[in-house]
Formats: sequence, structure tokens, C-alpha cells
Amino acid sequence: MISKKMEAILNKQMNSELYNSNLYLAMAAWFETQNLTGLAHWMKVQAGEECGHAMRFYDHMKERRGVILVSAVPAVPLKYKSPFHAFEEAYKHEVSVSVAINKMVETASAEKDYATAIMLHWFVSEQVEEESATEAIVQQLKMAGDSKASLMRIDHQFGKRKAA
Repeated sequence: MISKKMEAILNKQMNSELYNSNLYLAMAAWFETQNLTGLAHWMKVQAGEECGHAMRFYDHMKERRGVILVSAVPAVPLKYKSPFHAFEEAYKHEVSVSVAINKMVETASAEKDYATAIMLHWFVSEQVEEESATEAIVQQLKMAGDSKASLMRIDHQFGKRKAA
């Protein structure tokens, strides 16, 4: 069985991952309004991944006989100043998710909940990838500056992203 403390932390993160999914879906919708269908596609794939992350927490708690609490998802931002700004926000968000995951690993270790600690190590590795991917796009958009041609090339490139 899982401790009540760990259960609460895992439920909070599961619900945060559902927020993350909505955040990226809203970003996809904003990119659609900008006719940047490649960047919208990238964000839709990301939204699906985040939903999968929520399910990893759900399944872990189910396997450990924890109580699963699905809560209302807070509203997400719907508009951005620019593609650069949207991805800059996505990068900052991924950094904050990494901080939360690291704190969860610390708690699992302190609770001697080795099963949860092992499960969370997947998320530690995943967050390295998430931060790297979003930061790389931020840098590309930064280099593109106001160049519409560069933006269109980037949009085309990220439209090829495949779901994991």
C-alpha cells in the first residue's frame, strides 16, 4: 500500500499532468489560429503525451491500492504574443514540472517508498527530454526572429513530429 502522504502527492501530480495536457492543447489551438499547423501538430502530440503521463500516475496508484482523486482542471491561457512566447512559456512550464518531479523523488525516498521512487525515475528522464525539446524550439524561434520564411520552415519541420 501507498502512504497517504505519497498518495496526495501523486494525485496532485496526476491532476497537474491533466492541466499540462490542456495547456498544450490550448497552445495547439492558438497555433491553428495563426495558421501554423506544424507547431499546432507538435503541441497536439505533446498534449497526448501529457495525458499519458497522467495515466502513469493513475495506474501506479491503482496498482498500489491508493485512492485516485481526479479534480477539476484550472483554466489555461488561450492567447500568446508570438510563437516564440508560446514556446518560451512551454519551456518554463517544463522546468517547473521537473522541479515538482524532483521533489516527489525526494519524498518517495524519505518515505522509503521504493516502488514509487522507481516509477518516478522514468519521469526524471522524461523531463530531461521535455526540457531539451522545448528549449531547442525556443532557441530556433529566437534565431528566426521576425523572419516569416524561417518561421514557416520551423513550422514545416515540427509538423513531422510523430507520437511516441
